[in-house]
Amino acid sequence: MQLIGVRVEVPTNQPIVLLRETDGERYLPIFIGSPEATAIVHALQDLSTPRPMTHDLFKDVLERQGTRLRRVNITELHDGTFHAEIVLDRAGTELAPVDSRPSDAIALAVRFGIDSVEIWADEAVVAEAGVELPNVEDGDEPVNTEAEVEQFRHFLEHISPEDFA
Repeated sequence: MQLIGVRVEVPTNQPIVLLRETDGERYLPIFIGSPEATAIVHALQDLSTPRPMTHDLFKDVLERQGTRLRRVNITELHDGTFHAEIVLDRAGTELAPVDSRPSDAIALAVRFGIDSVEIWADEAVVAEAGVELPNVEDGDEPVNTEAEVEQFRHFLEHISPEDFA
């Protein structure tokens, strides 16, 4: 999966982290809390705070222990709640996965460098909560019509957490 960014669902102003299949057409919107949305956006925009935020602190502790974040796995969707785990690496050895909220895992991944941390989502999760949009292949005419883009905007504006139950 590829991190597209953080969006705000209208009219509830609920933040959504938006992921897209790396080699596919489906998007995975995940509702998150405002503090986690802020943490992700701060890291994406390379903004610093006078004191370390929780995700910055956790990254610093891991690095001082010779550990880095290798992968984020979005493992399941249960009763409208997404579950994830982080996979850590110490000296080339993969450690046991650690349970995490997807938003915290992604906020940490951005701090380690979003291009150096893999984000995976279980196929069952993407099948249940993913939104399919056509992809543009190299050399092909764009298949994303204005109507399809508008349809996706409409989806983001009207989706609610209950839609995932």
